[in-house]
Amino acid sequence: MCNQILVAYATKYGGTAEIAEKIGQVLREVGLHTDVLPVAGIRDLTPYEAVVLGSAVYIGKWHKDAVKFLQANEKILTERQVWLFSSGPTGEGDAVELLKGWHFPETQQPIADRIQPCDIAVFHGNVNMKKLNFIEKWMLKNVQAPLGDFRDWEAITSWATAIADVLKEKDLTSGTLSEQ
Repeated sequence: MCNQILVAYATKYGGTAEIAEKIGQVLREVGLHTDVLPVAGIRDLTPYEAVVLGSAVYIGKWHKDAVKFLQANEKILTERQVWLFSSGPTGEGDAVELLKGWHFPETQQPIADRIQPCDIAVFHGNVNMKKLNFIEKWMLKNVQAPLGDFRDWEAITSWATAIADVLKEKDLTSGTLSEQ
């Protein structure tokens, strides 16, 4: 295993991909070798010492590709440092409060419990009406969900910096140095 970090994501309209790219950027800026990839194309986690996995949230559920990835890679993820994030709620205020205390999909919680991630975060999402289909527009109108980009880039950067601090500390204590 080399000093590679994977930031993997599942997204429907690209908002979660942009969050993953930001996390990857922060990790690279401190010299960590980081790949940012959609989960659907990942076949081998062997090169990665740590994984940051994120998914868009739809009606309290992770994207199906993220769920498949989590299920298929559970064993190897228990052997890695893992961070999980979700993106989805829109509106002002604390993302978890907007989701009425939701932190992670209930159906995947047993897998997360076995993996024991370092942290689980929930970030605000982005709703771009131009990308939604008719049914999605109708649903959002009926639930009166706030529309727009509510992602908090400062919170995302702060979370990614905390991940970088943990990984850099591990490099220092193991005697290895990561370089870009």
